[in-house]
Amino acid sequence: MPLTASTYVGNIRDTVTSFWHGMSVTLSQVLRRPITIQYPDRMDLPVQALLPARYRGFLEVDASICTGCQACERACPISCIQIELEKDATNPKQRVVSQFDIDEAKCMFCGLCVEPCPTGAIQHTREFEATQRSIRNLVFRWADPLAPFPVYKVDKGAAYFPRAPLGSLVLEVIARRRWDAPGMTYLPPVPLQPPPPPPVKPAPAAKPAAPAPKPDEPKS
Repeated sequence: MPLTASTYVGNIRDTVTSFWHGMSVTLSQVLRRPITIQYPDRMDLPVQALLPARYRGFLEVDASICTGCQACERACPISCIQIELEKDATNPKQRVVSQFDIDEAKCMFCGLCVEPCPTGAIQHTREFEATQRSIRNLVFRWADPLAPFPVYKVDKGAAYFPRAPLGSLVLEVIARRRWDAPGMTYLPPVPLQPPPPPPVKPAPAAKPAAPAPKPDEPKS
């Protein structure tokens, strides 16, 4: 279809109009005073105070009220929580938590681990600043394998569980780790070994054959 003069002029008019609309937005910003926020040292309030009430930041675990039920580990849809429980060597009736690791780099901050916790030991904080050179350093370890903590025994009549101020524990963990610290090393998983075969029971010894009867002697 041949291009008419009216169509050609209309295309030029639309191009100029579109160009002018875009440049008008740019030129209007040139004459305005900059409103760039100098984060974080020139703000009237801390950023944490400006976050929504239901904001989900880094996870925090208060070991003093953790029951070791592993409900949070089972609820996590991406398995970023690893918990190990053992028996206390000095008191076999007492269980202790020797590992409670949360991979904050893997966490998707869904909050599903917080809901089933019976004491509120695991909670989302309002903290989000923990820049690390190595992503492995974003694994927060809330239990020491050399000094595991005992599980908390819930009082059935308790209506309140004493908890540390929200965010104070995770700030201590972040403050103890330099941003340029070398990444933690992990031992490779031990390959699963096939179960040993059951022991072979020795065959019972054969009983000695009965002696053959003697032939009858002929009568004289």
